[in-house]
Amino acid sequence: MSIETKDTSLETLQEIRTIMERSARFLSLSGWSGVWAGSVALVGAVIAHYWLLQFRINQSYRLDEARIKFIFLGIIIFIAALMGGFFFTAQKVRKQGHTLWNNASRQLLLQILVPLATGGVFVLAFISNANDQYIAPACLVFYGLALINCSKYTLSDIRYLGYLEVLLGCINIFFAKYGLYFWTAGFGILHILYGIIMWNKYDRHTA
Repeated sequence: MSIETKDTSLETLQEIRTIMERSARFLSLSGWSGVWAGSVALVGAVIAHYWLLQFRINQSYRLDEARIKFIFLGIIIFIAALMGGFFFTAQKVRKQGHTLWNNASRQLLLQILVPLATGGVFVLAFISNANDQYIAPACLVFYGLALINCSKYTLSDIRYLGYLEVLLGCINIFFAKYGLYFWTAGFGILHILYGIIMWNKYDRHTA
């Protein structure tokens, strides 16, 4: 077998491997999605911190009203982070000439939704029982488990972010009154660092 034929065979095998891997794993997550999500989380944390200061100064606020404000803030942050992540990932998919909705992305969505939905039930239970101090650690732990669970259907690097989120959540359980700071570190700082690393590793050469 000539060297040229051998090189052609290797290229063909590499192409087949790439096609098979892409059909089984969604590899188009954008690093900018992480940066966006982290930035949105930091903005939300600043707003939440300001509200907490106002509540301590102005004792006329009712606890139920304050909790409703924080719940709505959390929902808005989640929606904004999700929409931004979808936008940046869709842009990357379009540039690559691939489709956003395929078998790999469906599996990814399923694997991430189960732990998140379970965590949502725990958070609702904590809210209904006025155990607000456990909301932040629950969010971190179940979000981390979701990332670990879906890592086999996307970039494997995401599982390291998941491990760190779970670790932060577990530590936060023992320091419950500092939930906002742990939440800021997990959803804000870690996301931004992860996004920058992923952009340098996977997106930079296509930018």
